[in-house]
Amino acid sequence: MERLHLDQIDRQILAALTEDARIPLVTLAAQVHLSRNAVKQRIERMERQGVIGGYSVVPGRAGGSPVSAIVLVYRSDRMRGGGVASEIAQIPEVRRCDVLSGDFDLLVTLEAESMDRIGEIWEMLAALPGVANTVTAVSLTRVVDRA
Repeated sequence: MERLHLDQIDRQILAALTEDARIPLVTLAAQVHLSRNAVKQRIERMERQGVIGGYSVVPGRAGGSPVSAIVLVYRSDRMRGGGVASEIAQIPEVRRCDVLSGDFDLLVTLEAESMDRIGEIWEMLAALPGVANTVTAVSLTRVVDRA
């Protein structure tokens, strides 16, 4: 495994990619005063090191504001087996699923186009074999968004 070391240029590249993951390499190279190939090699190194964990599409807000909710899931089997988690991973509106300590086993973060869709997903989660109980909270207003 390569030793993790980021210099100032790596940090500039990372900042630019965080701002716009689709920035053309030639534009990025001009910003950091390196060749296109040198920038490409630095990006590939940061991907190998895990500094860059992936690229994703963030849905736009053209169709209105999405509805966000969290669902706390209590499993009757206390997390033995991965069936519930693998089923949750198949739902496209699931933005995140964390294993928790304490009374509840999973924290599922949802973002959907409507409250109706949040309700459908809640019904799917509650009906999964091994799910004993759920608690759902819907976001009323987003005051910080660092996505």
